Amino acid sequence: KRMESSVRRMIERRVDGVAILTFGMEDSLLEHLRFRNVPLVFVDVGPDIPGVSNIRINYQNGIRQAVQHLAALRHTKITFVAGPLHLKSALARRDAFKASMEEIGLEVAPEQIVVGDHTMEGGMRALDLITGARRPTAVVCSNDMTAIGLMREAYDQGINVPRDLSVVGFDDIRLAQFMIPPLTTVQMSQTELAQIAFKALMNDVGRELPAQGKSEYELNTHLVLRRSTALAPVHNGRIKSQRSGAMAKKAQNSYE
Repeated sequence: KRMESSVRRMIERRVDGVAILTFGMEDSLLEHLRFRNVPLVFVDVGPDIPGVSNIRINYQNGIRQAVQHLAALRHTKITFVAGPLHLKSALARRDAFKASMEEIGLEVAPEQIVVGDHTMEGGMRALDLITGARRPTAVVCSNDMTAIGLMREAYDQGINVPRDLSVVGFDDIRLAQFMIPPLTTVQMSQTELAQIAFKALMNDVGRELPAQGKSEYELNTHLVLRRSTALAPVHNGRIKSQRSGAMAKKAQNSYE
């Protein structure tokens, strides 16, 4: 309803073009805009139809850099916390992680992919889902909010980031650099995205006749190194936490 209302307001104001950053759009709204010959630029979710431009995000480049960075730090147990898999962007990020792991000879077992919801609360829950005998030494998250929630839960459990667990996010939101420790993350520049979208719109608006084909643009991603990653811990198995250690001691005392 909100999107429909926004589209109607734009039509009433006779806009020259529309850039759409969303995870989906009703076909009827799309056709309504195309019928009025309004130039359209989608970000990463563009329909495969003529006359619509699409900005494709190169998730692979940044996530490959993240995986290679962790491998260089001797991490082999790396888990990926995905976003909701009904979202095209979440699927693309998960697939980029799997491909990047395979490129360096690391297999991805089913338990190494945890499905989250792109929220801090989801990140907190994700940490509990990966606690076990095969707990990873590093986690790559599908977005920064997930990574921030995971780091908060790690703090509550007495797990030191990055000494015990390295964490990488995605998006490079402003809060990432103010975390303790500052979050290593894959940057997807919003400024560059806006510039590409504006350029695409200007190209379409400047045409005398509507484009017959589909214009493609690309936004690259890259790793921003901060301090939430470190060498893999030398001990094997489960990461020890202050809380789990205290619980084990309490349990032992109860049997004495």
